[in-house]
Amino acid sequence: MDKHILLTDKAQLGRWGEKHAERFLKRKGLKPLTRNFLCKTGEIDLVMVDSDGTLVFVEVKTRANEDFGPSESAVTSTKRARMARAARYFLATHEIEERPYRFDVVTIVLAERGPAEVRHYQSAFVP
Repeated sequence: MDKHILLTDKAQLGRWGEKHAERFLKRKGLKPLTRNFLCKTGEIDLVMVDSDGTLVFVEVKTRANEDFGPSESAVTSTKRARMARAARYFLATHEIEERPYRFDVVTIVLAERGPAEVRHYQSAFVP
């Protein structure tokens, strides 16, 4: 993907980051369940299943750079609360009650040259 296009279109940058994060997590052994789960209480970028059966709700933050602070800082307490509500809704509507789950954050920062920097925070927060 042309970096110039990613830098000028935030939605495209976000979609690219989510796909990149999904590939990264798949290489770590997670299996995709759904993308962009949306409900009235919030959104979850990726829902994955870890090798031990744990459901993993993933927030992906993609940035062109970190000039204004680390990408992780964009996952605010408000965002975490909305994600937790969306996860509870996902669990209820899919009738998943007794399965372990966690919340991960993946940040992707584009590099001037070479591959993007990917950071994976497993169990990044507990609601």
